[in-house]
Amino acid sequence: MTNVLYDVPGPRAILRNRILGAITIALVAAGITFVVYRLADTGQFSAAKWRVFTFPLVQQNIGLAILATLSAFAVAAVASLLLGLVLSIGRLSDHAWLRVPCTVFIELFRAVPVLILMMIMYYGLPPLGVTFVTPFVAVVTGLTLYNGSVLAEVFRAGIESLPTGQREAAYAIGLRKSAVMSLILFPQAIRAMMPVIISQLVVVLKDTALGFIVTFHELLYLAKFYGAQFTYGSPIIPATIVFGTIYVLLCLALSGVAKWVEVRSRRSRRGARPANVAETELAASKI
Repeated sequence: MTNVLYDVPGPRAILRNRILGAITIALVAAGITFVVYRLADTGQFSAAKWRVFTFPLVQQNIGLAILATLSAFAVAAVASLLLGLVLSIGRLSDHAWLRVPCTVFIELFRAVPVLILMMIMYYGLPPLGVTFVTPFVAVVTGLTLYNGSVLAEVFRAGIESLPTGQREAAYAIGLRKSAVMSLILFPQAIRAMMPVIISQLVVVLKDTALGFIVTFHELLYLAKFYGAQFTYGSPIIPATIVFGTIYVLLCLALSGVAKWVEVRSRRSRRGARPANVAETELAASKI
């Protein structure tokens, strides 16, 4: 049986695929076994190295670090989305005096690493007399400038990927550019680019770990602190496992919430489609 895009594998191909799959599974299992053996052989699973994480004060500090990480992420994510929205509108403007500065801003801060932005904010501004920059402000500002610039390009790419006929039809019925952008182009662009937006928000969450460079007390800062405790045998590997698991769970939770929001928005859009069309026609008649 043959399809235009896919040929059903024959007996030899099936056998070859099964052999390659078995070899791959065996290699992965051997790698995992070797890593676990080395960890056990070096005493990384001993109770002494994990004892520090059983103290209530340590668990409380971990909870506070999670809260600090989520706080920085929440503020930076909202600010990045708003900045990206504003910059994308500016870059799509017909006026050069607005389009050129937005383009320069986007290209500049997309090229500067997030860590450099945080260090400039925290270590570079105080010598210039700016003394109100706290570690939290430095982390949020660095994340916002970089990710806002990236999201601006995401929004712009989403808008430019839409058929030009929609824009032309909207102009033909008398809509102004602001109405075309807000009622027609941006809603579709956000839905189309939702997977990319979600991925970028996960990057924002993970990049909060860079805040330990500017002494921001988030998860990585705490992992480095407890991993260096010589009294408990310098549990670097246990600290890495504990805090790495927390990061994975946070990223999975964020992806799950974003996916739920995406599904809900699609369902509500199907259910409220006639109302949306009526609102668009009403807005056009007013204009």
